[in-house]
Amino acid sequence: MDVLTPNGLGATAANAADGSTDNVIGADFETFLVMLTAQMKNQDPLNPLDSQDFATQLATFSGVEQQVKTNDLLATFTAQFATSNLGEMAGWVGMQARMAIPGNFDGTPIEIVPNPPVFADRVELVVWDSSGTELQRMALPTGDDPFQWTGVDDAGQPFADGEYSFGIVSYAGGEVIDEATPEIFAKISEVRTINGQAIVALESGALYPATLVRGLR
Repeated sequence: MDVLTPNGLGATAANAADGSTDNVIGADFETFLVMLTAQMKNQDPLNPLDSQDFATQLATFSGVEQQVKTNDLLATFTAQFATSNLGEMAGWVGMQARMAIPGNFDGTPIEIVPNPPVFADRVELVVWDSSGTELQRMALPTGDDPFQWTGVDDAGQPFADGEYSFGIVSYAGGEVIDEATPEIFAKISEVRTINGQAIVALESGALYPATLVRGLR
């Protein structure tokens, strides 16, 4: 993946989408023209460029030109496709998306879908703060019914508002058999494209690739 980070897109994806590849090819194309023209002007009249070599260079010139045109057409097609996707995704705004992402706690419970393996006999929810410090471990039912994390510690004191990450640790016979990031529900406030990719903006302001959405309600 071209690396897609929670709040943005990886450098490789960004460069490809903003036309960096086309810019490089275009620059090579111009350089080729300059070099070929200089070669023709400065060739030795008594020992001119071999016709076969000249034909090869012209074929190379034609290939580069066609590659530039092809890339331009692909960029246009990608932009049109992204716009089409946005129209289809307009109905997502205001809905709750189901994604395996950190949750933004503002005092309102966060709904978590644990989905442990069916043969697990014990399941724990692990909670980390934004710095990666473990704050809480609590037992959950072994089923896959959604769970409301209310954001309070074991003493009943509420956690501070902010971003929290969740993990589900499943056991069987006292041994860890699975560790996974659970899906949560978060409300979508906007859909947009960034570097040619469809992005959902959540109420918290966080941005995620639309490909992370596993369900809507």
